[in-house]
Amino acid sequence: MQLRSFRLLLVATVGGFAGYGLLLPVVPLWAVAGGAGEVAAGATNAVFMLVTVLTQLGMPWLLKRIDHRLAFGLGTVLIGLPTPLFVLSSDLWLLLGVSGLRGVGFGLLTVTGGALVAELVPARQRGRAAGLYGLSVGLPNVLFLPAGVWLAQQIGFAPLFWIAGALPVVATAAVLGMSRVPVRPTERSGTPAFPVALLPLWTVMTAAAVAAGGLVAFLPLAVAGSMAPAALMAFGAATMLGRWTAGQLGDRLGQHRVLVPAVVLTGLGTGLFAVAAGGVHPLALLGAVASGIGFGAVQNITLVVMFERAESGPASTAWNIAYDAGNGLGSMGFGILITLSGYPTTFAIAATLVTLCVPLATNRHPRRD
Repeated sequence: MQLRSFRLLLVATVGGFAGYGLLLPVVPLWAVAGGAGEVAAGATNAVFMLVTVLTQLGMPWLLKRIDHRLAFGLGTVLIGLPTPLFVLSSDLWLLLGVSGLRGVGFGLLTVTGGALVAELVPARQRGRAAGLYGLSVGLPNVLFLPAGVWLAQQIGFAPLFWIAGALPVVATAAVLGMSRVPVRPTERSGTPAFPVALLPLWTVMTAAAVAAGGLVAFLPLAVAGSMAPAALMAFGAATMLGRWTAGQLGDRLGQHRVLVPAVVLTGLGTGLFAVAAGGVHPLALLGAVASGIGFGAVQNITLVVMFERAESGPASTAWNIAYDAGNGLGSMGFGILITLSGYPTTFAIAATLVTLCVPLATNRHPRRD
C-alpha cells in the first residue's frame, strides 16, 4: 500500500465531502429565502445530482487519459471554487448554474476517489482500505449535513458559502502530495464503460440504495415524534460502522461470505420500518441500526468485488451511479408508492426488493485477468 498517498486521499476526501455536506440542505433554503417555491428549491439539488451522474458516465473515458490525481484535484476545486458565487444572488438561474458546476466536481471526486483506493492499495487490503475511505466519506455527511443548517442560522448564508467553498479548495493541497497514478497501456484498449460482469453487484447496490434513499427522505413523515431524528442519526452512524466492519471482515473471511448476510440485514431492517410505520414506532430505531449496518456493508463489499471484476475506472463509475441513482430513485419511487398504498406497504415493498437480490449476492464471476 502507498500508505502516505492513501492517507492524503482520505484527507482530501474529507475536505471535498465537507463542501458537499455543508450545502446540500442549505442551497434549497437559500432559494426559498430568495422567493423560490419548494419545487424550484428542490431543483437546485436535482440539477446538482443530475450533472453528477452525467459526469460519472464519462469518467471511465477520462481516467484512461489523465492522471487520477488531476481528475481528483479538478473535482475538489470545482466543488469549492464556484460556491461563493451563491452570494451574488438567490435568483434561480444562478443557483442552478452554480449547482451544475459543483455537480461536475462531485462527479469527478466520487468516481476518482473510489478508483484511487484500487490504484493505491494491494488487492488483499482493499476491503479495509475501502472501509477507511467510507469513513472519510461518511463522517463529513454525518457532521456537516446538520452543521450547514445550524451555521446558516448562526452566521448567515454568505459566510457559510465562503467556508464551504474554501474547505474543498484547501483540501486540493493534499492531492499534490500523492503519488502519480500512471495510465496503463492496457487501459487504453476499448474496455466497456459498464462491463457485464458488474451487473449483479450493480443491481444489489442499486436496490440497497433505493431502500436507503426512500428511508432517509420519508422516515420523518412515517414515524412521528422524536423517534424520527434519533432513527436517522442511528442510521447514519450504523452505516459507517457497517462499512468499516465489512472492510475488516471481508479481507479476512472473503467478500462473498459477508455480502449475503449484509443484504439480508438490509432487507430485514427495511422491513422493520414497515412495522414501525404501521404504529410500532420504537421499532424504527432497531430498523435504523439493522438497515444501516447492512447498507454500509453492502456499499463496501460491492465496491471491493467490482474492483476484482473490472478496471478501477469503470468499477468506480458503476458503483457511484448505483449509489446516486438509487438514492434518487428511492426518494421519487417512495413518494409515488406512498401516495398509492401508504407507508407500511411502501417499506414492505422496498424490503422485498432488497431481499430478492440475495441470489445475486451469491453470484460468483471469474476475476479479470
